[in-house]
Amino acid sequence: MCSVCGCDEGNVRIEGMAAGTGHRHDGHGHHDHGHHHLHHHGAGVLHHGHVAAAALASGTSEARMVQLEKDILSKNDAFARENRARFAARDVLALNIVSSPGSGKTTLLCRTIDDLKDDIAIAVIEGDQQTSNDADRIRATGAPAIQVNTGKGCHLDAHMVGHAVDHLDLASGSLLFIENVGNLVCPAGFDLGEAHKVVILSVTEGEDKPLKYPDMFHAADLMILNKTDLLPYLDFDLPTCIANARKVNPGIDIVLLSARTGEGMADWTGWIEAARLAAPSRRPRAANLAGAA
Repeated sequence: MCSVCGCDEGNVRIEGMAAGTGHRHDGHGHHDHGHHHLHHHGAGVLHHGHVAAAALASGTSEARMVQLEKDILSKNDAFARENRARFAARDVLALNIVSSPGSGKTTLLCRTIDDLKDDIAIAVIEGDQQTSNDADRIRATGAPAIQVNTGKGCHLDAHMVGHAVDHLDLASGSLLFIENVGNLVCPAGFDLGEAHKVVILSVTEGEDKPLKYPDMFHAADLMILNKTDLLPYLDFDLPTCIANARKVNPGIDIVLLSARTGEGMADWTGWIEAARLAAPSRRPRAANLAGAA
């Protein structure tokens, strides 16, 4: 049970792992059991599980709930710092891709990999509650992918990502996409060690989503408006959507594209290249885009 969002994570299953790797090393001579307890079940599969959070137990005070939430996020942030240091040491650009279900995340990633794989090494961590369908689609492009099934959990956390990274051979200077569980709420609060959160919004979802889910759009450095090829058939108000996103996050970059037709993909891959080249203290800026809209 996640005391931050109330989801019951159950058992987390990470596929594609080498057998016999029971624990992460914390860098200080100790083994990390951390937020999850790790159990090895052979055949390259690891399971995580943890006890239902006391924050949701009957009779728990509000102050205790707040403290437990702070504790969970504090532990997550420690793992995120460790992930970020690992990425920096190998010059890996990690992007946390977040959206609601059905926005086109996996389709966009597959097209992005096809566009960039001749120029840069790419790997993917796939987060879903069940199935390895999306990881299979990613692997079909030739990119390595690790599937993380969260059970009933509604988001990835930094500890899960760290375990997945343990079993990805990330090349120096590579690009890592972390495709989070489809959810515009809880992933906003969990730092995974990424350089940037990228939120994908389909034009089929409505222009009010940035106002309904402000934490996610506030946390993101880039909003991708996907499925723009459908705009002629919808009542979607594009200027209103952009204005709503900038009410929540005035500095957010915005890219308009269609992962299906390829229109606007150069703006997205250009943003990625700018992020790769930017100094750590500088945010990338989109080259064109809806900034003028």
